[in-house]
Amino acid sequence: MVLRVSPCRDRAELEAAFSAIGQYLGVEPTDERLARLTRVLPVARMHAAREGRATVGGAGAYPFRMTVPGAVVAAAGTTIVGVYPTHRRRGVLSAMMKAQLEDFHARGEVLAALFASEESIYGRFGYGVAGRVGEIALPREGASFAAAFEPEGQVRILEAAEAAKSLPKVYASVQPNVPGMFERSRDWWESRLLSDAPERRGGGGPKRFAVLEQRGRCVGYAIYRHHMKWDSGVASGRLEVIEAIALDGRPTAELWRYLLDIDWVGNVTCSLLPIDHPLFFLLAQPRRMKFRVGDGLWARLVDVGAALSARSYALDGSVVFEIDDPLCPWNAGRWCLSDGVAKRTRRAPELACDVGALGSAYLGGFTWSELCRGGRVHELKRGALGRADGLFRAERQPWCPEMF
Repeated sequence: MVLRVSPCRDRAELEAAFSAIGQYLGVEPTDERLARLTRVLPVARMHAAREGRATVGGAGAYPFRMTVPGAVVAAAGTTIVGVYPTHRRRGVLSAMMKAQLEDFHARGEVLAALFASEESIYGRFGYGVAGRVGEIALPREGASFAAAFEPEGQVRILEAAEAAKSLPKVYASVQPNVPGMFERSRDWWESRLLSDAPERRGGGGPKRFAVLEQRGRCVGYAIYRHHMKWDSGVASGRLEVIEAIALDGRPTAELWRYLLDIDWVGNVTCSLLPIDHPLFFLLAQPRRMKFRVGDGLWARLVDVGAALSARSYALDGSVVFEIDDPLCPWNAGRWCLSDGVAKRTRRAPELACDVGALGSAYLGGFTWSELCRGGRVHELKRGALGRADGLFRAERQPWCPEMF
């Protein structure tokens, strides 16, 4: 039978497409779950692969506004991608990825991003690792700070209704300054961050919402849950930090001091910390965090010219790229980036790479020299790597605090 890929037209089609990945994760597409999903992912942003009347795959995309160095761009958050086990290795995923990218391009979304369930999948569709994240498991006895201080702010525990008003203000203050973070709508906050379905608690307690205030202003917040445990009559539970975001400097230090001082906790865990988190300098014994590094956000340029022209650059100068992009032929070829604008050119190329390597460098998380040493970029003119490194340098490491 002929394989067809097209956007879903109604909830029933979305449910069938969702089940392509949902069955692997053991997630049932209940009316409540689908209602929550469609608040942030319009039905038409879910592509379904069909063979005859049967749905055999699905791929979705959240419409985002995402921070890149010096700007915020229209982006797509690729998500809920899966193929039914009956149709593996038949080109279903490739067909969905191609249709999805063409849809992104038609919508004017210059960038696509995702968190990869498996690292080997998305490179062949033009996505490159754009940032790293850290995971910690910090014992309570190793949580002392290198320099003590008296707190200037006060932490309050909030119910979800009040958290819905306070937490987004802090996030909106931080998000424009960190590449990889995306704007969150009210629906996003309510359906994802503030919702707390019992089946998603992993055996822990309910979400707790805490806000740090200084002189009447919200400057930080934390979302966390307790996983209580007792060993020989002694509390040895775990505090799971789901998200902790604060303004730079003192607010970040005070928020983490609060989290690390919570009673009846054996250790504190967090799985999505930025690679350049201040805890490395706040803690007296940073090794005790057991900071484990993994890949975080992956990025894919949908429109090379528009994406390169949208972000800011650390220096003036130019570099000519030869870009390989079989899935999006409108990107392939030579591009000259000069004075912050990317245009087609006939000039001799200075760096050659595929679009995935360009995605790895785009947010500033990896240098062109690093990518060259890893065999992902070829320097065709001596000195081009150094110029590109200087141009693409960013003040902050890219970070997205939430898997989507």
